[in-house]
Amino acid sequence: MTTHTATRNGIIEYIGEHYSVDPEYLWKKYPDYAVFRHADNRKWFAIVMTVTAQQLHIAPDSIAGESVDIIDVKCDPDVNAALQGQPGFLPGYHMNHKNWITIMLDGRVPDEQIFELIDTSYDLTRR
Repeated sequence: MTTHTATRNGIIEYIGEHYSVDPEYLWKKYPDYAVFRHADNRKWFAIVMTVTAQQLHIAPDSIAGESVDIIDVKCDPDVNAALQGQPGFLPGYHMNHKNWITIMLDGRVPDEQIFELIDTSYDLTRR
């Protein structure tokens, strides 16, 4: 089994290897926004984006550089509430804040935890 890192490319590889899902790039205006969804029901289970601190409504010095890669995943509302108080987690960017969480892909959140949350999101959106 391949060891992945929770970077944009590592996430794309992980999802492809575990779920046979390729990223979809749906918006010409946002060519780096990668959407992942189930083949059968077409529900999204993750989206990887590059955004600025301003877009996330956080202080500019909260990220290294002008932008940061993030991933939005669906999770249980109780888990979501608990995670939002931890470094590297924010309310779902452009998603329902109760059911989706944003994870900053800047090393604050351990890779294993990110991959577990992707797996949970995949399971939650299967139906």
